[in-house]
Amino acid sequence: MSASAQLTNLLGLSVPQLESFCGEIGEKPFRARQLARWLHKNGVSEFAGMTDLAKSLREKLPAVACVQTPGIIHDNTARDGTRKWLFDVGQGNAVESVFIPETDRGTLCVSSQAGCAVNCRFCSTGKQGFARNLSAAEIVAQLWLANRLLGADTKGERIVTNVVMMGMGEPLLNYEQLVPALKLMLDDHAYGLSRRRVTVSTSGVVPFMDRLSQDCPVALAVSLHAPNDNLRDELVPLNKKYPLRELLDACLRYLDHAPRPFITFEYVMLQDVNDRDSHIQELIGIARHVPCKLNLIPFNPFPESGLLRSRDDRISRFVERLSAAGIVTTVRKTRGDDIDAACGQLAGDIKDRTRLAERSQSEKIVQWVPGRTS
Repeated sequence: MSASAQLTNLLGLSVPQLESFCGEIGEKPFRARQLARWLHKNGVSEFAGMTDLAKSLREKLPAVACVQTPGIIHDNTARDGTRKWLFDVGQGNAVESVFIPETDRGTLCVSSQAGCAVNCRFCSTGKQGFARNLSAAEIVAQLWLANRLLGADTKGERIVTNVVMMGMGEPLLNYEQLVPALKLMLDDHAYGLSRRRVTVSTSGVVPFMDRLSQDCPVALAVSLHAPNDNLRDELVPLNKKYPLRELLDACLRYLDHAPRPFITFEYVMLQDVNDRDSHIQELIGIARHVPCKLNLIPFNPFPESGLLRSRDDRISRFVERLSAAGIVTTVRKTRGDDIDAACGQLAGDIKDRTRLAERSQSEKIVQWVPGRTS
């Protein structure tokens, strides 16, 4: 879909923001709740189809507002049912969203930035660099599009039951756009998701963890990946600004407001880097300080990282030792391997081809440039 820059994209407005918008165009506040239900619960993008709005409002809206979503560059489904989209957010930038179906839920992994500035050593997205923050509308549009593309009807059928902000980017470094998007996901007039079913993942941006606990406390996952400062400085550069003790104290403060009584610690398993027995003991010490669940992630190697996935026996030893210490420990399932590689690599490929096209254009050579499709 396309829209003029002068039009307000309603997808990114929380219900209070929609109320303000309605006031600005001379409409009553209750119209905001009607709009939210049509847009998010029913997935209707054409104002003419919003039948319980006054005809005068339906005729007014196209001149001042739009419902704009990113174009679809790729739409791939794996043998296990995992579905991955690459969305075009303009100027050669693309972001990924992944839907993971389970018997009891459907989880959508959502991106918050095009690229990432945190540059964790094991993350392919970080190697692409940072392009820009996504708008609240672009964040919410991933959920809006997923429901439509997965076959939700216009009667409010819920396909996506859980959202994890674990796609491209560091969500808390896009805080001002993240919070309105989260509030729409939670609002009963929009997606109506439980706070327990919406998770924000962070590499440890301590000040914004504190703000989130006050503004919109949802489930929290922390990208831990190392149990001591020396190693975490190497793997997660943000640790140099917010070291482990500050991060763990922020986790404890967050738990006072969180919808779950624990923090999820994500821990990517890297051979001979963070998978030694001494690291197990340090993790046990952390878990005794902060109520938590540990999610071990088998590393998905990519050439630039110089890292390898821990052997299966090492991962099993972590599970055995941590579980014996009374720590809930899971191993993340590998899903959708047959449709592309690690998170962020498909978007990086698009960006690389776009740069190639731009260089070739300057040399008067015609090349294909990824375009917006619908």
